[in-house]
Order: sequence, then structure tokens, then C-alpha cells
Amino acid sequence: MMTETSNPLAILLTEIRACRICEAHLPLGPRPVLIADADAPILIAGQAPGTKVHASGIPWDDPSGDRLRDWLGVDKKTFYNPKNFAIVPQGFCYPGKQKSGGDAPPRPECAKTWHPKLIPELKNVRLTLAVGQYAHKYYLSSTRKKTLTETVAGFREYAPSILPLPHPSWRVQGWMKKNDWYEKDVIPYLKQQVQELVECS
Repeated sequence: MMTETSNPLAILLTEIRACRICEAHLPLGPRPVLIADADAPILIAGQAPGTKVHASGIPWDDPSGDRLRDWLGVDKKTFYNPKNFAIVPQGFCYPGKQKSGGDAPPRPECAKTWHPKLIPELKNVRLTLAVGQYAHKYYLSSTRKKTLTETVAGFREYAPSILPLPHPSWRVQGWMKKNDWYEKDVIPYLKQQVQELVECS
């Protein structure tokens, strides 16, 4: 039986949660927030925690998370079961605010330092949900389109391994009204894929 001390993923997660490489740039200090289990078939690749998630230490523990769970068609119990979902944002800590008022981009040191070590340990992932433009850039690289809208609209080009999604913040409501195909085409496809994988997990 593998113990935590002999489990590479458990050791890595301990190192990540003790990470301080961005400390000087974090207005609320470091608090890496993620969930990762080697058995999870779905990887939720988001952007970075907001202030509510920083306070609770629970990923997607905010209105954006409620909207994301609605898109996925799952309840909190299913969502937070690490055997269903690995939740690994581009930046593990709250990055602060931009001058424009929105959250700052994820700190680049985070993905550069930890993702090449962490993602290969998630050996059972069959679907990666790339949530938001920063995740699109990281996971789709040169295959992403000129705009987020075009990238999400071309979701079938990335199937079945990756599904690009917009970020489910309050701002997405106006975007969804302008792009009604998202609710008609993408969300039903997303729910179907999630349900199949969660049932098999």
C-alpha cells in the first residue's frame, strides 16, 4: 500500500501548498488553492483564486463556482469529490487587482514552476476544461483562435480531450446573451461529457 511519504503526487502537493515564490507580489499573501487526485478523469484548469476562495481555501467557492457547477450539471458533493475533478488553476494564489478593477492575471511563476511537474501526475485525466483565456493560452497554445469567443465556438475542434470555456464570472452573462449558441450547443455537450466521465470514475 502506497503511503503519503511514498506517493509522488502527495509529496508534490505538500510542496505546492508550501510555495512562497510569488510572496512579494501577492497582496493577501500566499495561499495555494487546488485539488488534485491521480484518479480524477476531469481536470478543471481555471485562472486564479479570487478573494472569497483565498479566504476559504476552497476552489470555486464563490458565485463563479456556482455558475460553473450549473454548466457542468453537478452538485457541490460531486464537484468537490477529488475522484471526479482535479481543480488546478493557472495560478494557485490570489494575484490581486488590476488598475481597471478586475482581478490581475495569474502569476506566471506558478504554472511555469509547478504545472510541468503536476499535470503528468494526473494520469487518469480524459477531459480538460480550459476555463478562461489564460487557460486557453496554456492548454491550446497555437491552436487557439484570435478571440475567446472564436475559441469557444470552435470547441469541437479540440474534442474530446480539451473543452475551452469562458470564465463563469458575472461578466459572462452579457457575453452569453450575445452568443446564445453557447447555451444551446456547448453547455449540453459539456454536461453530457461530464456525466459520462463522472459515472465511470
